[in-house]
Amino acid sequence: MSESALQIVARGPREAAEAAAGRLDADPLLEGATYSILEEDEDLGVWRIDAFPTTTEEAQGIEATLRASADLEVTVEKLADADWLAMSLSGLPPVEAGRFFVYGAHDQGKVPEGRVTLKIDAGAAFGTGHHGTTVGCLEAFDELLKTETFDKVLDVGCGTGVLAIAAAKTGSAVAVGTDIDEPSARIANENAEINGAKCDFYFADGLSDPRIAQHVPYDLVFANILAAPLVELAPEIAGALKPGGTAILSGLLRTQEERVLDAYRPLGFVVERTIHHDAWSALALRKQG
Repeated sequence: MSESALQIVARGPREAAEAAAGRLDADPLLEGATYSILEEDEDLGVWRIDAFPTTTEEAQGIEATLRASADLEVTVEKLADADWLAMSLSGLPPVEAGRFFVYGAHDQGKVPEGRVTLKIDAGAAFGTGHHGTTVGCLEAFDELLKTETFDKVLDVGCGTGVLAIAAAKTGSAVAVGTDIDEPSARIANENAEINGAKCDFYFADGLSDPRIAQHVPYDLVFANILAAPLVELAPEIAGALKPGGTAILSGLLRTQEERVLDAYRPLGFVVERTIHHDAWSALALRKQG
């Protein structure tokens, strides 16, 4: 681990920021690096990347990748020795995505009636609902629920478990998730208990784990991860879905849509809906058959 927590910030025009984010995703040495990209100033056209490296090597790789763009202004800041994640989450507002209302412990008094409420505490896991990828997945799911039901749902790369919990709270009899990060699986199970949702989350690598495979075929698969693993897992996701089933994919930039679709179209998938938030995409794909 790095000696002190760092935040690396890059600011510049959208095209430069998206290109830099694409290079971060494409670098195998930076796989799993935590960063966000968003529009900071619409009037001035300024976009911003915030990266939070966990090792010295990762910090050096991220900084070098961002500084390779002459159009980005890059700064490296030390984070105070505090629970900065909890502090930052405490200032985030609740998230509304269709019928879903995602909130944290600090929003207890703001929960409206008549909504599907999801109380999510992130801990060390990704997926509070504020990131454009998670919002896009929830919005795509909300649209599907207007005309369909999903008995069995799988959440690949579950993070906090917010997506599988949303499924369990809207009628899915089987809602399971998997993550290659053990703390994330633990946090997701804790969040399921907090929400009174019947979900099971497992620390597992791939979809062949017997606890995941026992429920195949699924009606719906969420995969809010990154473009590279979305491409790599395409055959497994296709194999886990029933004919006519749906995959909601996110964690990819708009510029990476075609790369991901090139992996899924040959497997019989067609695009039903695309949702954009800032530079991020969420794709709802139907498996033909």
